[in-house]
Amino acid sequence: MSVAGTYNTTVKSPMGDQAGTFTVTDNGDGTFAGKLEGGMGSMDTEEGKVDGNTLSWKMNMVVPMPMTLECEAVIDGDNLTGTVNAGAFGAMPLSGTRA
Repeated sequence: MSVAGTYNTTVKSPMGDQAGTFTVTDNGDGTFAGKLEGGMGSMDTEEGKVDGNTLSWKMNMVVPMPMTLECEAVIDGDNLTGTVNAGAFGAMPLSGTRA
């Protein structure tokens, strides 16, 4: 099954659960483009890589403070699980299901 799709996600952050919609477009060459849209705005993925069913990427957060997030997730069927590393704030669990 392709990693491409739209996922309803939750990040367990220090500010509480952050719900969002994560859209993944597989470029077919080991890379992907994506966007995470949620209550604090939207962020485009950067350096999106696909390795089998594992995705890794970065996002530049602006709100509530500027920070680069380093992310990784594994797609298992319609489920997504992973982490969002927010520097000094540590790694936050990421989960989701295909919409």
